[in-house]
Amino acid sequence: MACSCSAPEPKSPAPGFRKALWIALWVNLAMFAVEGMASLSSGSVSLMADAIDFFGDSANYILSLTVLSMGMLWRGRAAMVKGITMAVFGLVVWARAVWVVQAGITPEPLTMGAVGLLALAANVSVAAILFKFREGDSDMRSVWLCSRNDAISNIAVMVAALGVFGTGTAWPDLVVAAIMGTLAITAGISVVRHARSDIAEAKACSVEPAAAGSSNR
Repeated sequence: MACSCSAPEPKSPAPGFRKALWIALWVNLAMFAVEGMASLSSGSVSLMADAIDFFGDSANYILSLTVLSMGMLWRGRAAMVKGITMAVFGLVVWARAVWVVQAGITPEPLTMGAVGLLALAANVSVAAILFKFREGDSDMRSVWLCSRNDAISNIAVMVAALGVFGTGTAWPDLVVAAIMGTLAITAGISVVRHARSDIAEAKACSVEPAAAGSSNR
């Protein structure tokens, strides 16, 4: 594999990225608590899915902060874990939606809409802060994708609330939950692919200097 390794691999994160991660972490933890309680009181699957996603994102931000000053290999491995987690989250949401169909639960739309609007404001703010880091390595990209998906999910939750209010059934909530699950799966696959590329490049770069040193002996 071709690899450009003429300069040492940078260990420092992009300027401002660490601060952006801390902001994202605290916003996500706060919204996890808010949406978690709201999902229990309203019976909404899409709110529960979004709350779980907030918790997952918080764990991912902690992981990113842990490996932020490490090399590309460890950042790629962290991104790999996050990508797999995102995909698993999507599958869990799908399973939850199927269970609710069988249980016949109808959520409370006013709580869904109000909390969805609050979550949207929080996620748009975080996404705006992280926007300039979206084209970085796989770890930075995974952080950006988490925030982007969250903002899309919040809009979808509010649309679902209108649907539940208008139809008096759970189907709009379930459809949105299924869409959120699909978004998580596809984003997870994208992050895993990017992470595999970063890991392969980092390994190739670590082998080349060693090979060059052996040939000079």
